[in-house]
Amino acid sequence: MICNLCPRRCGAERDGRTGAGWCRMPALPVVARAALHQWEEPPISGSNGSGAVFFSGCCLGCVYCQNEKISREGFGLPVTPARLEEICRELISQGAHNINFVSPTHFAHVLSRLLERPLGVPAVYNTGGYDRVETLRALEGKIAIYLPDLKYLDSEAAGAWSGAADYPQVAAAAILEMARQTGPCRFGPDGLLKRGVIIRHLLLPGRLEQAKAVMDWVAAHFSPGQVLFSLMSQYTPCGPAGEIPALSRRVRPSEARNARIYMENLGLEGFVQEPSAADAAYIPAFDLTGVIREA
Repeated sequence: MICNLCPRRCGAERDGRTGAGWCRMPALPVVARAALHQWEEPPISGSNGSGAVFFSGCCLGCVYCQNEKISREGFGLPVTPARLEEICRELISQGAHNINFVSPTHFAHVLSRLLERPLGVPAVYNTGGYDRVETLRALEGKIAIYLPDLKYLDSEAAGAWSGAADYPQVAAAAILEMARQTGPCRFGPDGLLKRGVIIRHLLLPGRLEQAKAVMDWVAAHFSPGQVLFSLMSQYTPCGPAGEIPALSRRVRPSEARNARIYMENLGLEGFVQEPSAADAAYIPAFDLTGVIREA
């Protein structure tokens, strides 16, 4: 497999179980955890939880990544497409409201085939936002809910902190494509999201103006309720971020409060994460839960 799935288009030969390219992953999916997850937005998690499948590897290089054990270090177990489908079915049997594919960009080719047969619950594409429009179009009609980040509209920060100076224009184009595919957000009688886009923004320390710019972009491109916006305050210095002065502290309560007020004044509909979420205890345990078959 010569891979050009992500915007880096590195042309790496990802073959079988041999990792290659920017993501350092093979063609087969590599999974680090599959379990009911309660920490997504309320209409995603619901009462039972979202069936989260955490893929290893990543197309970005965020220095503050909370999931570095799997995104950079590559921890996980290669599974066959058939086993991946089994994992999804097992989560559904446990009561998952949806199947939530986390960091799926570099395995989009696998998802496209997997979802040719509907799972019976919404498929969620939970991504850092660094996605090629062409790759997303191959998933049209198969993904019900897109859950992208919009991390930056600043190329300098995107290059320095995520290794992708082109992130702003790439993510903006990707989100517009996601919204085109799903249309406006639609909910079931149970209050769960059945179709649509939730745009996430992680508030970083000292970057209130960037957060405002992101919210301005969302307000300018979407009418109220067309998409939902999720303002996240869970930033915790992880990995190399602790050694970078601009990123070495948590978000101040005043920053989170001012961002929330700005969101409200813009009329963006969605969710505001409590600052108490900025705790390493909320990072999932990447221990192959749900990946290895029980004896």
